[in-house]
Amino acid sequence: MFRMKDLSFPILPKAITAITSMANDIRICDKCKHMKVNSSLKKLGEMVPDAEVKVGCKSYCGPCARYAFVFINGRYVTAPTEDEVLVKASKHVKRK
Repeated sequence: MFRMKDLSFPILPKAITAITSMANDIRICDKCKHMKVNSSLKKLGEMVPDAEVKVGCKSYCGPCARYAFVFINGRYVTAPTEDEVLVKASKHVKRK
């Protein structure tokens, strides 16, 4: 016979841990004229060592033509220069 008190939920703590320790989603455009991909990758690697940065067109061409930008954890962060956008993006990094 099935009884509710016999159930244990060992998955629940793991599920909560998985949700709170999600990796950062960082993306940059390789066609952006305001950012250099190699230097951006190096700076992002120093800022968030465990992040995997995805490089490719983000179809954000209007603002991309005018500003440097980083897509980080669901947000487009823009600024006039590469260094400024990386400083602004650092505020949106998920910390452990």
